[in-house]
Amino acid sequence: MSDIAGLVLPFFGLILLGYITAKIKKEPAEALGWLNIFIIYISLPALFFKLIAKTPVEQLTRFDFIVTDLAATYTVFALIFAAGLFLRRATIAESTVQGLGAAYGNIGYMGPGLALLAFGEKAAVPVALVFCFENMLHFITAPALMAFGGDEKRSPLILMRDVLLKIVLHPFILATAAGFVGAAFHVDPPVPVQRLIDYLAQAAAPCALFAMGVTLALRPLKRVPVEIGYIVPAKLILLPIIMYLYLSLAGNFDPIWVQTAVLMAALPTATNVFVIGQQYNVWQERASATILITTIISVGSVSVLLYLMKSGALAPDLFP
Repeated sequence: MSDIAGLVLPFFGLILLGYITAKIKKEPAEALGWLNIFIIYISLPALFFKLIAKTPVEQLTRFDFIVTDLAATYTVFALIFAAGLFLRRATIAESTVQGLGAAYGNIGYMGPGLALLAFGEKAAVPVALVFCFENMLHFITAPALMAFGGDEKRSPLILMRDVLLKIVLHPFILATAAGFVGAAFHVDPPVPVQRLIDYLAQAAAPCALFAMGVTLALRPLKRVPVEIGYIVPAKLILLPIIMYLYLSLAGNFDPIWVQTAVLMAALPTATNVFVIGQQYNVWQERASATILITTIISVGSVSVLLYLMKSGALAPDLFP
């Protein structure tokens, strides 16, 4: 267990340092802007490109893995969406944000760094596939359901155009596509370019986790919403369990791929859920509370999960 603590605590320690620094320095939220730009547009894309470009191209087209991952994620989304709609009598827009709170994990800021530390570079491809395809579906689901609920003010054609542009032009997805090309054509960048990519990739996890801590500090918890009672267990417990079951039932995947997908499923709610709530002016404060609470609890839950996987107590395939 000490090995797991040595892996997880420094990782979450970076989030804590960002949180404490933001509380002490009292800088405005705008001060975080350039760091976020560096993370989203430069550092994390460099990490994705570096890892994917070195991967055999046949591993990048495992659509059975992609479909299984999305099925597990959206099983939980559908359950929580229905709970919000029918049990809490929430609107479609509110239920959508609740569903995303349970299904949309922090697979961008936390996922790559933690998975690579835990499982090595073999985790790079499943991380990239989970990130790209889950994000694409989230980017489509949110505006589509908002439009269906009458909270989307754009026309269907403009909505479709904006969603497609958001997917195609997302820097992570562009970097992943470039990595696919690099892997297919065996592109080997010149040494100075490769060193630059390496430097940028090394900065990705520390900067992203520090920025996440600052973001949490800038959104203080004002009250604990009732919905937390079912969203938190769905995100941190139910989703990784369903991911594990679905991948075990779907076929024989590389153990590292299964462990990576389960770890990604167990991560706390993504900060993008708050951004979506803010964009549509719905469930903002409660989305912020969900992110903070799941992040705090995940220190323990992710540590336990990693211990079970690394110790062999949790078999890579439930039905070998």
